[in-house]
Formats: sequence, structure tokens, C-alpha cells
Amino acid sequence: MPRLGRRLPTVLKSVKIKQAMKITVKGTNIKLTPRIYNSINEKIGTLDKFIEDIDPNLISAEVEVGITTRHHQQGDIYRAEVNLDVSGTLLRAEAERESLDLAITEVKDELQRQLKKYKNKQSAKQKREARLLKRLFRFSPLARFKRKKGGRIKHEGL
Repeated sequence: MPRLGRRLPTVLKSVKIKQAMKITVKGTNIKLTPRIYNSINEKIGTLDKFIEDIDPNLISAEVEVGITTRHHQQGDIYRAEVNLDVSGTLLRAEAERESLDLAITEVKDELQRQLKKYKNKQSAKQKREARLLKRLFRFSPLARFKRKKGGRIKHEGL
């Protein structure tokens, strides 16, 4: 049991979205409010439509948001970073902007681009493998069955 006087680090909070993706949110130098959670869930949750054909247990997103430094003349600079693990492949994006919403949106757009590229590679790989299998199991032209003029095989030779 922790002592009352100790300061505890920001607690990681896991959120399930539509039973498809597990999102873990971490805050650095920032207090995580329900508004921040909702913003992350809305924006990162839209990536579900790009990964709907993948097993949901193989997908997880680790989101880290925070303020980089507090002493900029222009104001606070917010940072968002997402590591998306899709069946063993890590897709990563990060952004720094004047607003946390802008940073999260930029990260979402970058991950969306990476997911489209990943899915195109996977479908091209499947097509390549299918062509190879078709070529391997193709019959020789000499092994084709020829029908007699009647069009019907009367006796099988038994």
C-alpha cells in the first residue's frame, strides 16, 4: 500500500473500443481529462475500419500525449505519439503542434496512410502466393482428359 505523502506517476488507462482495438493512454506532463480520453478514442478509434479483417486480439495501440516543455514564448507545445501493433507489425507516428487536438489528428492521418500501405502490401503478398500455388498445381497439357466425339464417357474401363 503506498504512503499518502508519495506522488504516484500518471496511471495508464486501457480503453476498449468496439471490441476491436485496445488503446492504452499515457500522459506526460499533462493531466489526462475525460475530454482528452474522448478525443483520443474518437480519432484513433476511426482507424478500426482499416483493420476490420484482422483478429482484434492482435491489435493494440499505445498513445502518449503530453506537453514537451513549458517555457516556450509562443505557448505550450503539445506532443502526441502512437505505437500501433498490428499482428506483430509496429506502425508508429508522432507529431508536435500548438494544440493537442491538432497533434492527435496529424498522428491519426499518418497512421491511416501507413495502414493503407500495410493492407496493400498484405493483399499483394496474398495474390503473389495464390499465383505461385496455381502455377505449382497446374496440370501438364499432356495430362488433360480428352473426350471422344460423342461427348460422353460410356465406359470407365472397369
